[in-house]
Amino acid sequence: MADTDSNVSVGKSRSSMDLATIVGLLAGFGLIGFAIYMGGSPASFVNIPSVLIVVGGTIAVTMMCFSLSEFLRSFKVFAKTLSYSARDPAEAAVQVLKIAELARRQGVLSLQGVLEQMQSEPLLYKGMAMVVDGTPGEEVEAILKRDLMATAQRHRQSANILRKAAEFSPAMGLIGTLIGLVQMLGNLADPSTIGPSMAVALLTTFYGAVLANMVFSPMASKLDRNSSEEGLVNSIYVMGAASVGRQENPRRLEMMLNSILPPANRVQYFD
Repeated sequence: MADTDSNVSVGKSRSSMDLATIVGLLAGFGLIGFAIYMGGSPASFVNIPSVLIVVGGTIAVTMMCFSLSEFLRSFKVFAKTLSYSARDPAEAAVQVLKIAELARRQGVLSLQGVLEQMQSEPLLYKGMAMVVDGTPGEEVEAILKRDLMATAQRHRQSANILRKAAEFSPAMGLIGTLIGLVQMLGNLADPSTIGPSMAVALLTTFYGAVLANMVFSPMASKLDRNSSEEGLVNSIYVMGAASVGRQENPRRLEMMLNSILPPANRVQYFD
């Protein structure tokens, strides 16, 4: 039998820099930079008009696909690709089971004294607050699931913005290539213009490929991964709040939680 007490505090998620993302970006750009350095002058790969065409054009065209508020709001979500909040689903499941057992032994109103300890997890706090206020378990579950769906939708929208940028950046690179070729062909009589025009033509394609395949696409995939992990922990909180609201046996809740947890994270709280 589990050792129960009134300490059901929810540990805060530990935010830190996502080393996989940082190391991947630094390694990728470092290898390209090293190859450029070994092959010649790095300055020849810097061209301001090319940067304006690819970066500015990609941002402008991507913004056209979404509303301004959606585009600006997504930057907050983008930051999650550079930081990682450690949220262990097994730990979340144990915390929910402690709350459920406390409510089972001392009554739902006993949770009033520990609600403040749940404020680090807004979804769990909201669910348990509704339970304490007497909201039926089915209604608690429905409300929290709508919140969960809204959060997932925001994350998907941000990932879609990144995917759109990954689609458009090579296209902007191609547009820059065409601009450079037109400029070169229009000034063949002046040999001094051929070099700068060819630089624009080639570097825009290079910039577009780098941004699409080394920045935008990987960031979209990381957002999907982080959203999936956050969704699992929040699903545990939804299931726990609904179960407490229905005054179910915590042992049944444990079986339900283990049905959504990966095998390596399943808990044996009552064994």
